[in-house]
Amino acid sequence: MSVTTPEPTGHSAFQSLPVVDVSGLQSPDPKVRQSSAEALGEAARDAGFLYITGHGVPSDLVDRFRSRVREYFRQSHDEKMRQYIGRSENHSGYVPEGEEQFYGAAMPDRKEAYDVNFDMLEPEHARPMLGPNQWPEMAGFKTDIKAYYDAVFELGNLLFRGFALALGLPEDSFTRHINRPPSQLRLIHYPYNPDIPTDAPGIGAHTDYECFTILRPTAPGLEVMNGAGEWIDVPVLEDAFVINIGDMMEILSNGLFIATSHRVRKVAEERYAFPMFCNLDYDTRIEPLPQLVSEERPARYEPQVCGEHLFAQTAQTFQYLKKRLESGELELPKGSKGLSSFGREAGGQR
Repeated sequence: MSVTTPEPTGHSAFQSLPVVDVSGLQSPDPKVRQSSAEALGEAARDAGFLYITGHGVPSDLVDRFRSRVREYFRQSHDEKMRQYIGRSENHSGYVPEGEEQFYGAAMPDRKEAYDVNFDMLEPEHARPMLGPNQWPEMAGFKTDIKAYYDAVFELGNLLFRGFALALGLPEDSFTRHINRPPSQLRLIHYPYNPDIPTDAPGIGAHTDYECFTILRPTAPGLEVMNGAGEWIDVPVLEDAFVINIGDMMEILSNGLFIATSHRVRKVAEERYAFPMFCNLDYDTRIEPLPQLVSEERPARYEPQVCGEHLFAQTAQTFQYLKKRLESGELELPKGSKGLSSFGREAGGQR
């Protein structure tokens, strides 16, 4: 489906996502790592969305994780609400249907979720999105969910190194800023209901706030917008992750990588999706990297503080945080951006 007046975004008019084998990023040979990184960078520039294979995350770990997630969401609403996200110290826990509403959405998203953050147990480093997770008492939940979180967190570090090489930067340019990041894993459940109107979205159109996202879905439903303004289906590819560029990588790369708008349409079957949002440390200053700024390509973005940008975007989306903002209990950080300030929604080609 096309929008009425498509605008160019810097992405191509791709009709399917590129597939990149990232196994070379783990090679001891710098030339092999560089070659793999260049393929990763080309896909990021062309589409901002891609599949990766050769990631090394064990299939049995993924299977245990999926089984545990299904077990959790089969519980009663009242049982799940015992870990309601509004009771947490670090924005972790159960997210009931209707809690979130994205920019421009006419109705709440048709989904429920459980959010798992970097389990930060050192009080002196606490931040609004960083602290101890809420964990349900369900046997095996913390063990299996954390095992998956840890495996995908390491995959994220591998991709951070790949993106650095793709941008012509030292390999540790990003990972040196990853110690206690507000990197979040979401366990999302889209129930199937044939009575819901066809225009009711699973998730409304948006870009992701973080550097990039590592997604593992169980069924179709995801659509991404190409450079011609067309919505393109993203089928499930066996044993592959879907990667997409987020707001903060757009800033860091000075627009060489652009965040891609995406949405989830009304699902045709029960669907689960597991996005891992990969971040740098909370207090990291996010701005166009000096190596990517020149007279011909001046800095195109104002600096942001990583965690503050994430918190500001989240606080404008979740009902319990909106209420705290309205009551004056919370304030947005100075210089906070409104929702959908990046990617196509920000005005297309920069």
